[in-house]
Amino acid sequence: MAGKKSKTARVVETEHDEIGFWSELKLDILRKYWPRYTQIVKNQRSDFRTLYIDAFAGSGQHISKSTREFVKGSPARALEVQPPFDEYHFIDMDEAKVRSLEQLASSEKSVTVHHGDCNRVLLERVFPRAKYEDYKRAVCLLDPYKLQLDWTVIRASAQMKSVEIFLNFPIMDMNRNVFHDKATPQKQEAMTRFWGDESWREVVFQTSAGLFDTYQTKIENRQVAEAFRERLKRVAGFKHVPDPMAMKNSQHSTVYYLFFASRNETGSKIVDWIFNDYRNKGFGR
Repeated sequence: MAGKKSKTARVVETEHDEIGFWSELKLDILRKYWPRYTQIVKNQRSDFRTLYIDAFAGSGQHISKSTREFVKGSPARALEVQPPFDEYHFIDMDEAKVRSLEQLASSEKSVTVHHGDCNRVLLERVFPRAKYEDYKRAVCLLDPYKLQLDWTVIRASAQMKSVEIFLNFPIMDMNRNVFHDKATPQKQEAMTRFWGDESWREVVFQTSAGLFDTYQTKIENRQVAEAFRERLKRVAGFKHVPDPMAMKNSQHSTVYYLFFASRNETGSKIVDWIFNDYRNKGFGR
């Protein structure tokens, strides 16, 4: 978790995203995994090259909702990893955030900052740099704010065999905007793009017979996440998908599930151990 900052670090500006303690927890989980990943890959073959990919990178730093202080974001923390990644790819659609990322990485020749929709940037510009046959291996953080991610990206990352992902499954946004009878067609279409097809409708809603009519009820959040976990394995093609972490707010409501998916058993075992360590401390249950 981010350490206590001095009073001079307190933030009065509002151009950076605010994050809750659950996001700080996610950043701590990533920080623990990354150096293990780079070390293991380098130990396997000296000519392997590692890539860190941040698809919704943000500005590189955030504001803590609880302390109102600066918190380093995933791009800044990834740049501190030892042994380092060989390449870094930061992607964002917001011009101000892209400028901030460019400033963050101004002295880093290994960093490329991409301005655009990550669904296109990943498939057209970044994933081609991480081919399995070229001895490339990549960790990709897919951390959308809402239902902004396309299933084509998730499936492509699995089919490449060289890319493993941390994925934000935004269940709170789904509950607020999709899983009810007033959901707009646009929100339902976004859900279909994220899920990959229309099967989410049959998964999420169960039809039951009443005395005079049938009615539909939504299954529990945990069941929705488990159904998506099965899609990551059976449909996308990831061999190893540990039980995801439920990232909860101060009201103990699940904001999103943090998934890890990989073709590599070693990485999966490490992430499973990290997730369980936090669960044993009372997080993510």
